[in-house]
Amino acid sequence: MRQLISTCQALRQSLPASPAARTYGTRAKPESTMSARRSFPALFVRGGTSNGLVVQRRHLPPQAQWHAVLPAAMGSPDPRHGRQLDGVGGGLSSTSKVCVLAPPTAARPDADVEFTFVQVGVRDGALDLAGNCGNMASAVGPAAWDEGIVTDRASRVRDVGGETGAYREALVRVFNTNTSKIIHSRFRVSGDPPVYCHEGDYEMDGVPGTQSRITLSFLDPAGAKTGKALPTGNAVDLLTLPDGTSIEASLVDVSNPGVFVRIAELGIQDANPATFTPQAVEADPVLKVRLESIRRAGAAMMGLDPKTESVPKIVLLFPESGSPDIDIRCLALSMGQAHKAVPLTLALCLGAAANMPGTIAAQVRRIREGDGSGPVVIGHPSGTVEIGATIKDGRIVSADLLRTARVLMKGDVYY
Repeated sequence: MRQLISTCQALRQSLPASPAARTYGTRAKPESTMSARRSFPALFVRGGTSNGLVVQRRHLPPQAQWHAVLPAAMGSPDPRHGRQLDGVGGGLSSTSKVCVLAPPTAARPDADVEFTFVQVGVRDGALDLAGNCGNMASAVGPAAWDEGIVTDRASRVRDVGGETGAYREALVRVFNTNTSKIIHSRFRVSGDPPVYCHEGDYEMDGVPGTQSRITLSFLDPAGAKTGKALPTGNAVDLLTLPDGTSIEASLVDVSNPGVFVRIAELGIQDANPATFTPQAVEADPVLKVRLESIRRAGAAMMGLDPKTESVPKIVLLFPESGSPDIDIRCLALSMGQAHKAVPLTLALCLGAAANMPGTIAAQVRRIREGDGSGPVVIGHPSGTVEIGATIKDGRIVSADLLRTARVLMKGDVYY
């Protein structure tokens, strides 16, 4: 018993200091156990088919020091195992993400919150801020609302009539610093004062159960990184690869840049979604090397840094959708890994590309009745996602989609 009491007393003495006493910087001396236990408050959330941390900027050190905090919190670098077991990351690109939120600056009267997305390298711990994440963006509006970042809340709520009855909906205007674009996030709220309500009847592929839907509208999404929807001005470009071969690709920049190629041009004999899966891609190192060389060649032609893994991403397009309910089927890679669903900003880019005459996406898209300018249903390894777009005078006014999100935990993250 005395030994148990001593152990509990030692454990109590080792607990971290209060949030006000937390400091950032170099690790404390070994004899100061309390100050060596560094932490910051955060939410652990699922956004769409991704999950990660949501952190307020005021709880982090200056951005130049994020490399000393965020990788350790996620469990990176993990060069040998790639599992992030010593942090909250899940060992995949889709589960190694951080959203940093802050009140908008005076220069952004059109926003309620500023959002910076950080992709944390699983094996190398590198922080990549080059692009946005649409899946995690779905959690930003509700988190900013419930955490008190949105100030003018009364004017942001309206009554909405749905199939299952009337409910209240909030609007949060999000400024994404990675792409310098505005996203409108609409989601269900309840109670007094109103808070985010994740309960609902919307079912999203890749996520079990049903929840309330979150509508994301990406305003003026074209040219997020390059300034133009078609950075080269061409619907199709010919990429020359290091081995001397070449391949046709559509280079499109809507929400996030993408390199779109036909699976048939990769020399793959069985382009069947049932057999050509993310697992099959991961098991073929020669193919992965070739895909990375294609991605890098596309990046260079788009005027982007080929060494930046997060943008552009490469998307492989199947010759047929394989279903009357699907317009176009794809398999995407993100951060060098075959994605088990599809990165959401890349789905937005593909949906827009399918509506651009001459692109490879438009060529392989299943033709419906009408002018073909309606929503695009994209098939991916985990199901489907529908992308809507508002196009006026040839300009993409907004790209819209539905997601769900839920806060899984709230507390302190130690690093």
